[in-house]
Amino acid sequence: MAGDALNHASMTLTEQLPILQVLVPFVAAPLIVFIGSRALAWPIAFASSVASFVIASLLLGQVINGDVISYHIGGWAPPLGIEYRVDATNAFVLLLISGISSVVLPFARASLSVELPPRKHTLFYALFTLCLTGLLGVVITGDAFNVFVFLEISSLSTYVLIAQGASRDKRALSSAYNYLIMGTIGATFFVIGIGFLYMTTGTLNMADLAVRLEGQGNNRTVQAAFAFIVVGIGLKAAIYPLHFWLPNAYTFAPSVVTAFLAATATKMAIYVLLRFMFTVFQPAFVDGGITLEVIILPFAIMAMFAASLSAIFQRDLKRMLAYSSVAQIGYMLLGITFLSETGLMATIVHLFNHGITKAALFMGVGCYVMQAGGGFYSQLSGAGKTMPWTSAAVVVAALSLVGIPGTAGFISKWLLIEAALDRGWWFVALLVVASSLLAVIYVWRLIEALYLGQPAEGATTQEVPLGMLVPLWIMAGACVYFGFDTDITLSASRSAAQGLLSGSVAVH
Repeated sequence: MAGDALNHASMTLTEQLPILQVLVPFVAAPLIVFIGSRALAWPIAFASSVASFVIASLLLGQVINGDVISYHIGGWAPPLGIEYRVDATNAFVLLLISGISSVVLPFARASLSVELPPRKHTLFYALFTLCLTGLLGVVITGDAFNVFVFLEISSLSTYVLIAQGASRDKRALSSAYNYLIMGTIGATFFVIGIGFLYMTTGTLNMADLAVRLEGQGNNRTVQAAFAFIVVGIGLKAAIYPLHFWLPNAYTFAPSVVTAFLAATATKMAIYVLLRFMFTVFQPAFVDGGITLEVIILPFAIMAMFAASLSAIFQRDLKRMLAYSSVAQIGYMLLGITFLSETGLMATIVHLFNHGITKAALFMGVGCYVMQAGGGFYSQLSGAGKTMPWTSAAVVVAALSLVGIPGTAGFISKWLLIEAALDRGWWFVALLVVASSLLAVIYVWRLIEALYLGQPAEGATTQEVPLGMLVPLWIMAGACVYFGFDTDITLSASRSAAQGLLSGSVAVH
């Protein structure tokens, strides 16, 4: 009898995993403020993040073979009620976001001691947890308007998190303000697009939208909705040339904030773009228009080259990595334009691989800021000798950024080239290789400063605390691990790509 009750309780808990994915960090954020204890703020934030990661892992295990979980909020069945819908695509992104958060938070303890006054730490962790809630909510919800709500929750907390960098550099305030303006414009475009869809179909549930939009490819209202949504999310994702808010936001935010956002926020926006393009509007709608080959493809290629060229000429490591992120987003968009299983696999795998790579690199910057006082190459001169463990991890992640064989970055670029050749676009495959060579140049500038430059006179080995080194090496190690063991990434991305290409079939 007791065993039956235990089984029933565990089954019930398993059924509640989708809502717990969002509820755990959502409750943690106000709890941190209510308790108001600086000593308890970090443990609460970290515990909620780890719980979210465990939940995401369990959800991915349930859907990695192509299954779909539908959770009805309050017992109200969709389309009237709000639905949380989990498939391989968003479970994979949930795993990335919660995993990055769980690794970055231990790093934050030591990093914030240098970059933020102690009196601000409690509210910082509350905002961090609220941002995590918004990102997870955007990804897991199956309701179009709910996407907008969670998008604003994550964005509002992000603006304040970026502004915290003003403790070291007042330019963080103008960067946060610029991001606020651009983010608000993007959110406005997005919600106008949602409004057009509601006007046409009378529903906000994504699965129901997919059914009701079938055969409406020539409807001008639907076409306008698609345009507004793509532009709105394009701003949030920093798609070239809508990226101008990103370099300053990443450069002047506290290092831990940049590490978290670079690895998660733009990836969440790319996920939303994929979800609306393929689940709501359907592959036939996307393929039937000029959006991919005439608009997105040229901008993806321009991002790969223009942002990489900008990165080459930067003297600040943070700003260089920010422009590199814009270029890497170009690779993700390029995978979408192939409209093939391999192309979408490349996008989804690169979304994951770039997330872990950038988390490692920006945590490395945080280590340099702590010991050298900044991230300019002149300040990093000879850091390979004075901070050997930090510099080694940064180099490993930088090689992944380039796409060197044996690293995670190589897998996604190989898939991109394979997808281009499958389509017969050999010239695009050559462009992928050429843009990767540009990445070699700006990565070499970093390695040159670290290992060929001379340390400042009297400089001694001053490695960062283990609390920062361990998270950094976890991410650097992941860059190598996922370069060899591709079972999880490729199986999850293949299942996700098949689900997206099947369109409304996956949501019935």
